[in-house]
Amino acid sequence: MTKIIKILGTGCSKCKALTAVVKEVVLENNIDATIEKVEDIMEIMQFNVMITPALVIDNVITIKGSVPSKKQVLALLTSNN
Repeated sequence: MTKIIKILGTGCSKCKALTAVVKEVVLENNIDATIEKVEDIMEIMQFNVMITPALVIDNVITIKGSVPSKKQVLALLTSNN
């Protein structure tokens, strides 16, 4: 089943780093996922996120305010299989 990944952030360096890490993990591990970058502040606020970047997997906020390692992202993406 395709995972829906949303990266919430307005374009700061941490937001860009999180996007890069997530894309690398998805590609390197052949994970069936769609990645959406959410930069609209009103849409970000719907998730009740006050600090970015944030990583949302299948509508569950998994990371807020930091850039996880590739290993951490992989664990998050594979833990609910």
